Amino acid sequence: MPDTDRTPNPGGVLLARIRSGETLFGAWAGLGSPASAELLGRSGLDWVVVDLEHGSATEADLVAHLTAIEVTGTVALVRPPSAERLRIGRALDLGAAGLVVPRLDTPDQVREAVGYLRYPPTGSRGVALLTRGGRLGAVNHAGVAALNDDIVGIVQIESPGALEAADEIASIDGVDVLFVGPADLSHSLGVPGQFANERYQSALRQVIDACRAHGKAAGILLYDPVSFAPHLALGYTFVGLGADNAFVLDGARAALSAARGG
Repeated sequence: MPDTDRTPNPGGVLLARIRSGETLFGAWAGLGSPASAELLGRSGLDWVVVDLEHGSATEADLVAHLTAIEVTGTVALVRPPSAERLRIGRALDLGAAGLVVPRLDTPDQVREAVGYLRYPPTGSRGVALLTRGGRLGAVNHAGVAALNDDIVGIVQIESPGALEAADEIASIDGVDVLFVGPADLSHSLGVPGQFANERYQSALRQVIDACRAHGKAAGILLYDPVSFAPHLALGYTFVGLGADNAFVLDGARAALSAARGG
């Protein structure tokens, strides 16, 4: 058995693109439909996140979603419902190329979660070689540690605590992207949905500064196309352009409006 599977790994390829400073676009898959997730992949996006925190899918649906995205050539990521070791480990074992970890408020919480993303000795991820994440037996024990280099670590910035600690979080090895959750962050800052508010705008700049100081990428999930250019100008390079449920709703509304207007 070889030490490592020589097949190019999507997570490793995405990591290289992130670290090179490339601007990458993705979307959330929240409908719980592998067919919808595949359509997102076929649209040409760089990455798609299967949302197990707020979306309709569960871990039981995850392999079908990941496979549907992978066949399109788009990188399949997962947002687990929480940062627990089991939830992170299951998503990785089922084949996620990386994780978007929600609700981490302190650097110590981030360090703990990043440890769950990695096999020993650098982390505490459970070793199981016959999983999709373990390359289904194509990697032996000597090659396991090398798989750590292919996992994308994305930490959400959603609270005042995480924002205050953004610089330290960005300095942590294994954190590749600091990802703003606009709804949670604006609500937690006391300016719910007020995305033009200076307090929120200052928070966006604070995340950018932390990322630039430590060579990490800044990410954000947006829904309004008008907001894309201003955030790109700020320096956000890992940008979610919406979610499948929003695309369906917006498309239906647009069609209905056009029909009624006609």
